[in-house]
Amino acid sequence: MIDEKAPSRWAAAGRTARWLLGALSLVCGVTWILVTVHSPSAAVDLTVGAVFAAAGLVLLMPHRIRLPRLVTAIVMAMVAIAGAAAGLARGTVRVGEYAYIADRGFPVAWVQRGAIAEDAATAERLARSANWTLDLISLATNLLFWAYVGMIFVVVAVLIQRKAQESRR
Repeated sequence: MIDEKAPSRWAAAGRTARWLLGALSLVCGVTWILVTVHSPSAAVDLTVGAVFAAAGLVLLMPHRIRLPRLVTAIVMAMVAIAGAAAGLARGTVRVGEYAYIADRGFPVAWVQRGAIAEDAATAERLARSANWTLDLISLATNLLFWAYVGMIFVVVAVLIQRKAQESRR
C-alpha cells in the first residue's frame, strides 16, 4: 500500500536546495554590502547586496511567507529576462593610453568588447569592430539578481494582499 501523504524524495531535495540557496544568498548579500561599502557605486552595490540578503531570508523562512509557486516562478522568470535585457542599455567605456574597453549590463557587466593598440584612437577603432564577448558567470549573477527582484515583488504583493484580508475581517 502506498501512502499518498508521505513526502517524496524530491520534496526533501527541494527543501534542502532552497535552504542552501537561501543561506548562500544571505551570506553573499551581506558580504557584498560589507566589501563594497566604499566603492564608487555604493548605492548600486548596497541595493544588490540588500536584494540578495532579502531573497536569502525569504528562501530560509518559507513558513513565514507562503508564496504561490507557479506565480512566483513565472514572475521570477519574466523579471530575470526583462531585467537582464534592459540592463544591456547601460554601458560603460574605459579608455586608457593603449586600451579601449566597452561593457554592457546592469548591475553586473556581462557583455564586453575591447582592444589594445599603440594609441587610444586605434584601440577604439579596433574595439568597435571587435565582437562582443559573453561572460556566463556574470550573466548568471545578473539573472539571479533580477529573479530575486521578481520574487521580492511577489512577496510584497502577498503581504499587501494578506494585510487587506486582515483589514476586511
